[in-house]
Amino acid sequence: MLGKLTEQFEAASATYAETHGMIRDPDWFLLKLQEEMGELTQAWNRATGRGRKKGRSDADLSRDLADETADLLGHVLLFAHNNRIDLVSAIERKWLFRPDEG
Repeated sequence: MLGKLTEQFEAASATYAETHGMIRDPDWFLLKLQEEMGELTQAWNRATGRGRKKGRSDADLSRDLADETADLLGHVLLFAHNNRIDLVSAIERKWLFRPDEG
């Protein structure tokens, strides 16, 4: 379910880190989650009138919110991958989802 998406995020992240000389150690994955949550919060504040728009149109603000949400999702998947977390199983267990039985 999330495997291919995780692989795509992993490849993009590894390439980005190599290009910019970053080391993706275990702390980096958690720190990036925090950074991206902050950026999503900032986008939310701007989109909902709680922060300065800085000349951004409503369409820009909506796109920023979507982009930051995508970044956060990507880093959740990277964090899970790096920590060998079976995210699909955890979601099914935690959210009481059951696989299709058909």
